[in-house]
This record gives sequence, structure tokens and C-alpha cells, in this order.
Amino acid sequence: MRALLNTDHVTVRTETLNAAHIPTLNNIIGQLAAGGKRVIFTAGKGGVGKTTVAAAIALGLAKPGKKVHLTATDPAAHLKFVLDENCGISMSHIDEVKELKKYQSEVLRKARASDISDEDIAYVEEDFRSPCTQEIAIFSAFGKIVEKADNQVVVIDTAPTGHTLHLLESTQSYNHEIQRTKGEIPDSVKKLLPRLKSDKTKVLIVTLPEAPPVYEALRLEDDLKRAGISTQW
Repeated sequence: MRALLNTDHVTVRTETLNAAHIPTLNNIIGQLAAGGKRVIFTAGKGGVGKTTVAAAIALGLAKPGKKVHLTATDPAAHLKFVLDENCGISMSHIDEVKELKKYQSEVLRKARASDISDEDIAYVEEDFRSPCTQEIAIFSAFGKIVEKADNQVVVIDTAPTGHTLHLLESTQSYNHEIQRTKGEIPDSVKKLLPRLKSDKTKVLIVTLPEAPPVYEALRLEDDLKRAGISTQW
């Protein structure tokens, strides 16, 4: 609309994307299996199909006989009605609200046990308002699932945002909560960033051929690369 109303010269870009080099989903599944990946995330803007792709990857890895655990964070993902019970995939759902409350309670319990002041407790509670707190709680729950998933490939339909990666990367110790609880945080959180950086972990970026999700995907890819986490489109 701006171009139609503006008398200035507007350059129209006509180049097209060469998609010949982009691997198919089956090719990607084969690469994941051959590479011995243990933890696989699907990442991207909301509504691009992360859960669908995660389910397809889980099915593809299970077909040759691999043990696969699929974890969903989307409460609307009715995967148990789509995946056959005999497909060789175990499933779980991470309740974001429940995990957030559980994580907050654990952090506060450790903070109070360290005899810090009421003012410091108030700072901890204030930090809980950060959107990153919910992500940390979710990935804390995910870390526990991975620890229990012996000899299984774990596929999860979400991935950390750049803000959360920066938080984990810059402190290795969850900001105020960890400082004020003298480092007493869940082991699953302490191990989170090393697990994300492992060569057995892969983040697959999912997008749609539209500007907003593509720009979001590019931004996420940059964040992941800066954190040293392996990605693929």
C-alpha cells in the first residue's frame, strides 16, 4: 500500500528461492538416525507446525525400531488420538502452568532454606514475572524427562528462545534466583545448557513460506548459533 501511494521509485525484487538443495523430511529423519541424535527439538514461530513435524520425526525414527519418546507442550496437541499405541512411541505432555508453579515453589523453598532476607525473597518473586522463568521451568521438566529416557530418542515440540539462551549462557546460574539461593537450583536446570550444546542434540527450525515466520526463524537461528547449538532447517 505504501508503494502505491508513494511517488518515489520503488525497486521490486523478483528473485526466487532455489529450494533444490533443501532436504526432504525423510532425508532429515535419516540424517538424525545416522547421526545418533538423542535429543531433537522443533523450533519456530507459533502455528508453523512444530508439533506436526515433531510427531512425523518421532514416527520416522520409530519405524526402524528405535525407541522414541515424544513430548508436547501444546495442550491442543491430541497426539494420542493420532499415533497408534503400537507405533513404538511413548508420549508425555508438559503442563506449562503446572511446571511453572512447581519450579517457583522449588526455587523459593531453597531460597528460604538459605536464610536470606524477606527483601531478597521479594526480589526472587519479582524475577518470576520474567517470561524466561516459564521457559526455564518447561526445560527443567524436559531435562528430567531426558534423564529418565534410557536408550530413547527424545523429541520435543518446542525450543528455547534467544532470551532464555542468553540467560542460561551469560550466567550459567539463573540470574537473581540462583545468586540469592547460593547456587542451590535443580540439577535439571544446571545441566540444561550443556545438554543443549551436546553433539547428540539437534534443533530443527520449522517455518512457513511467509515473511513473519521466516524472519522469526532467521532470528532464532542466529541466537542458537551464538549459543553454540546445532540447527537445521
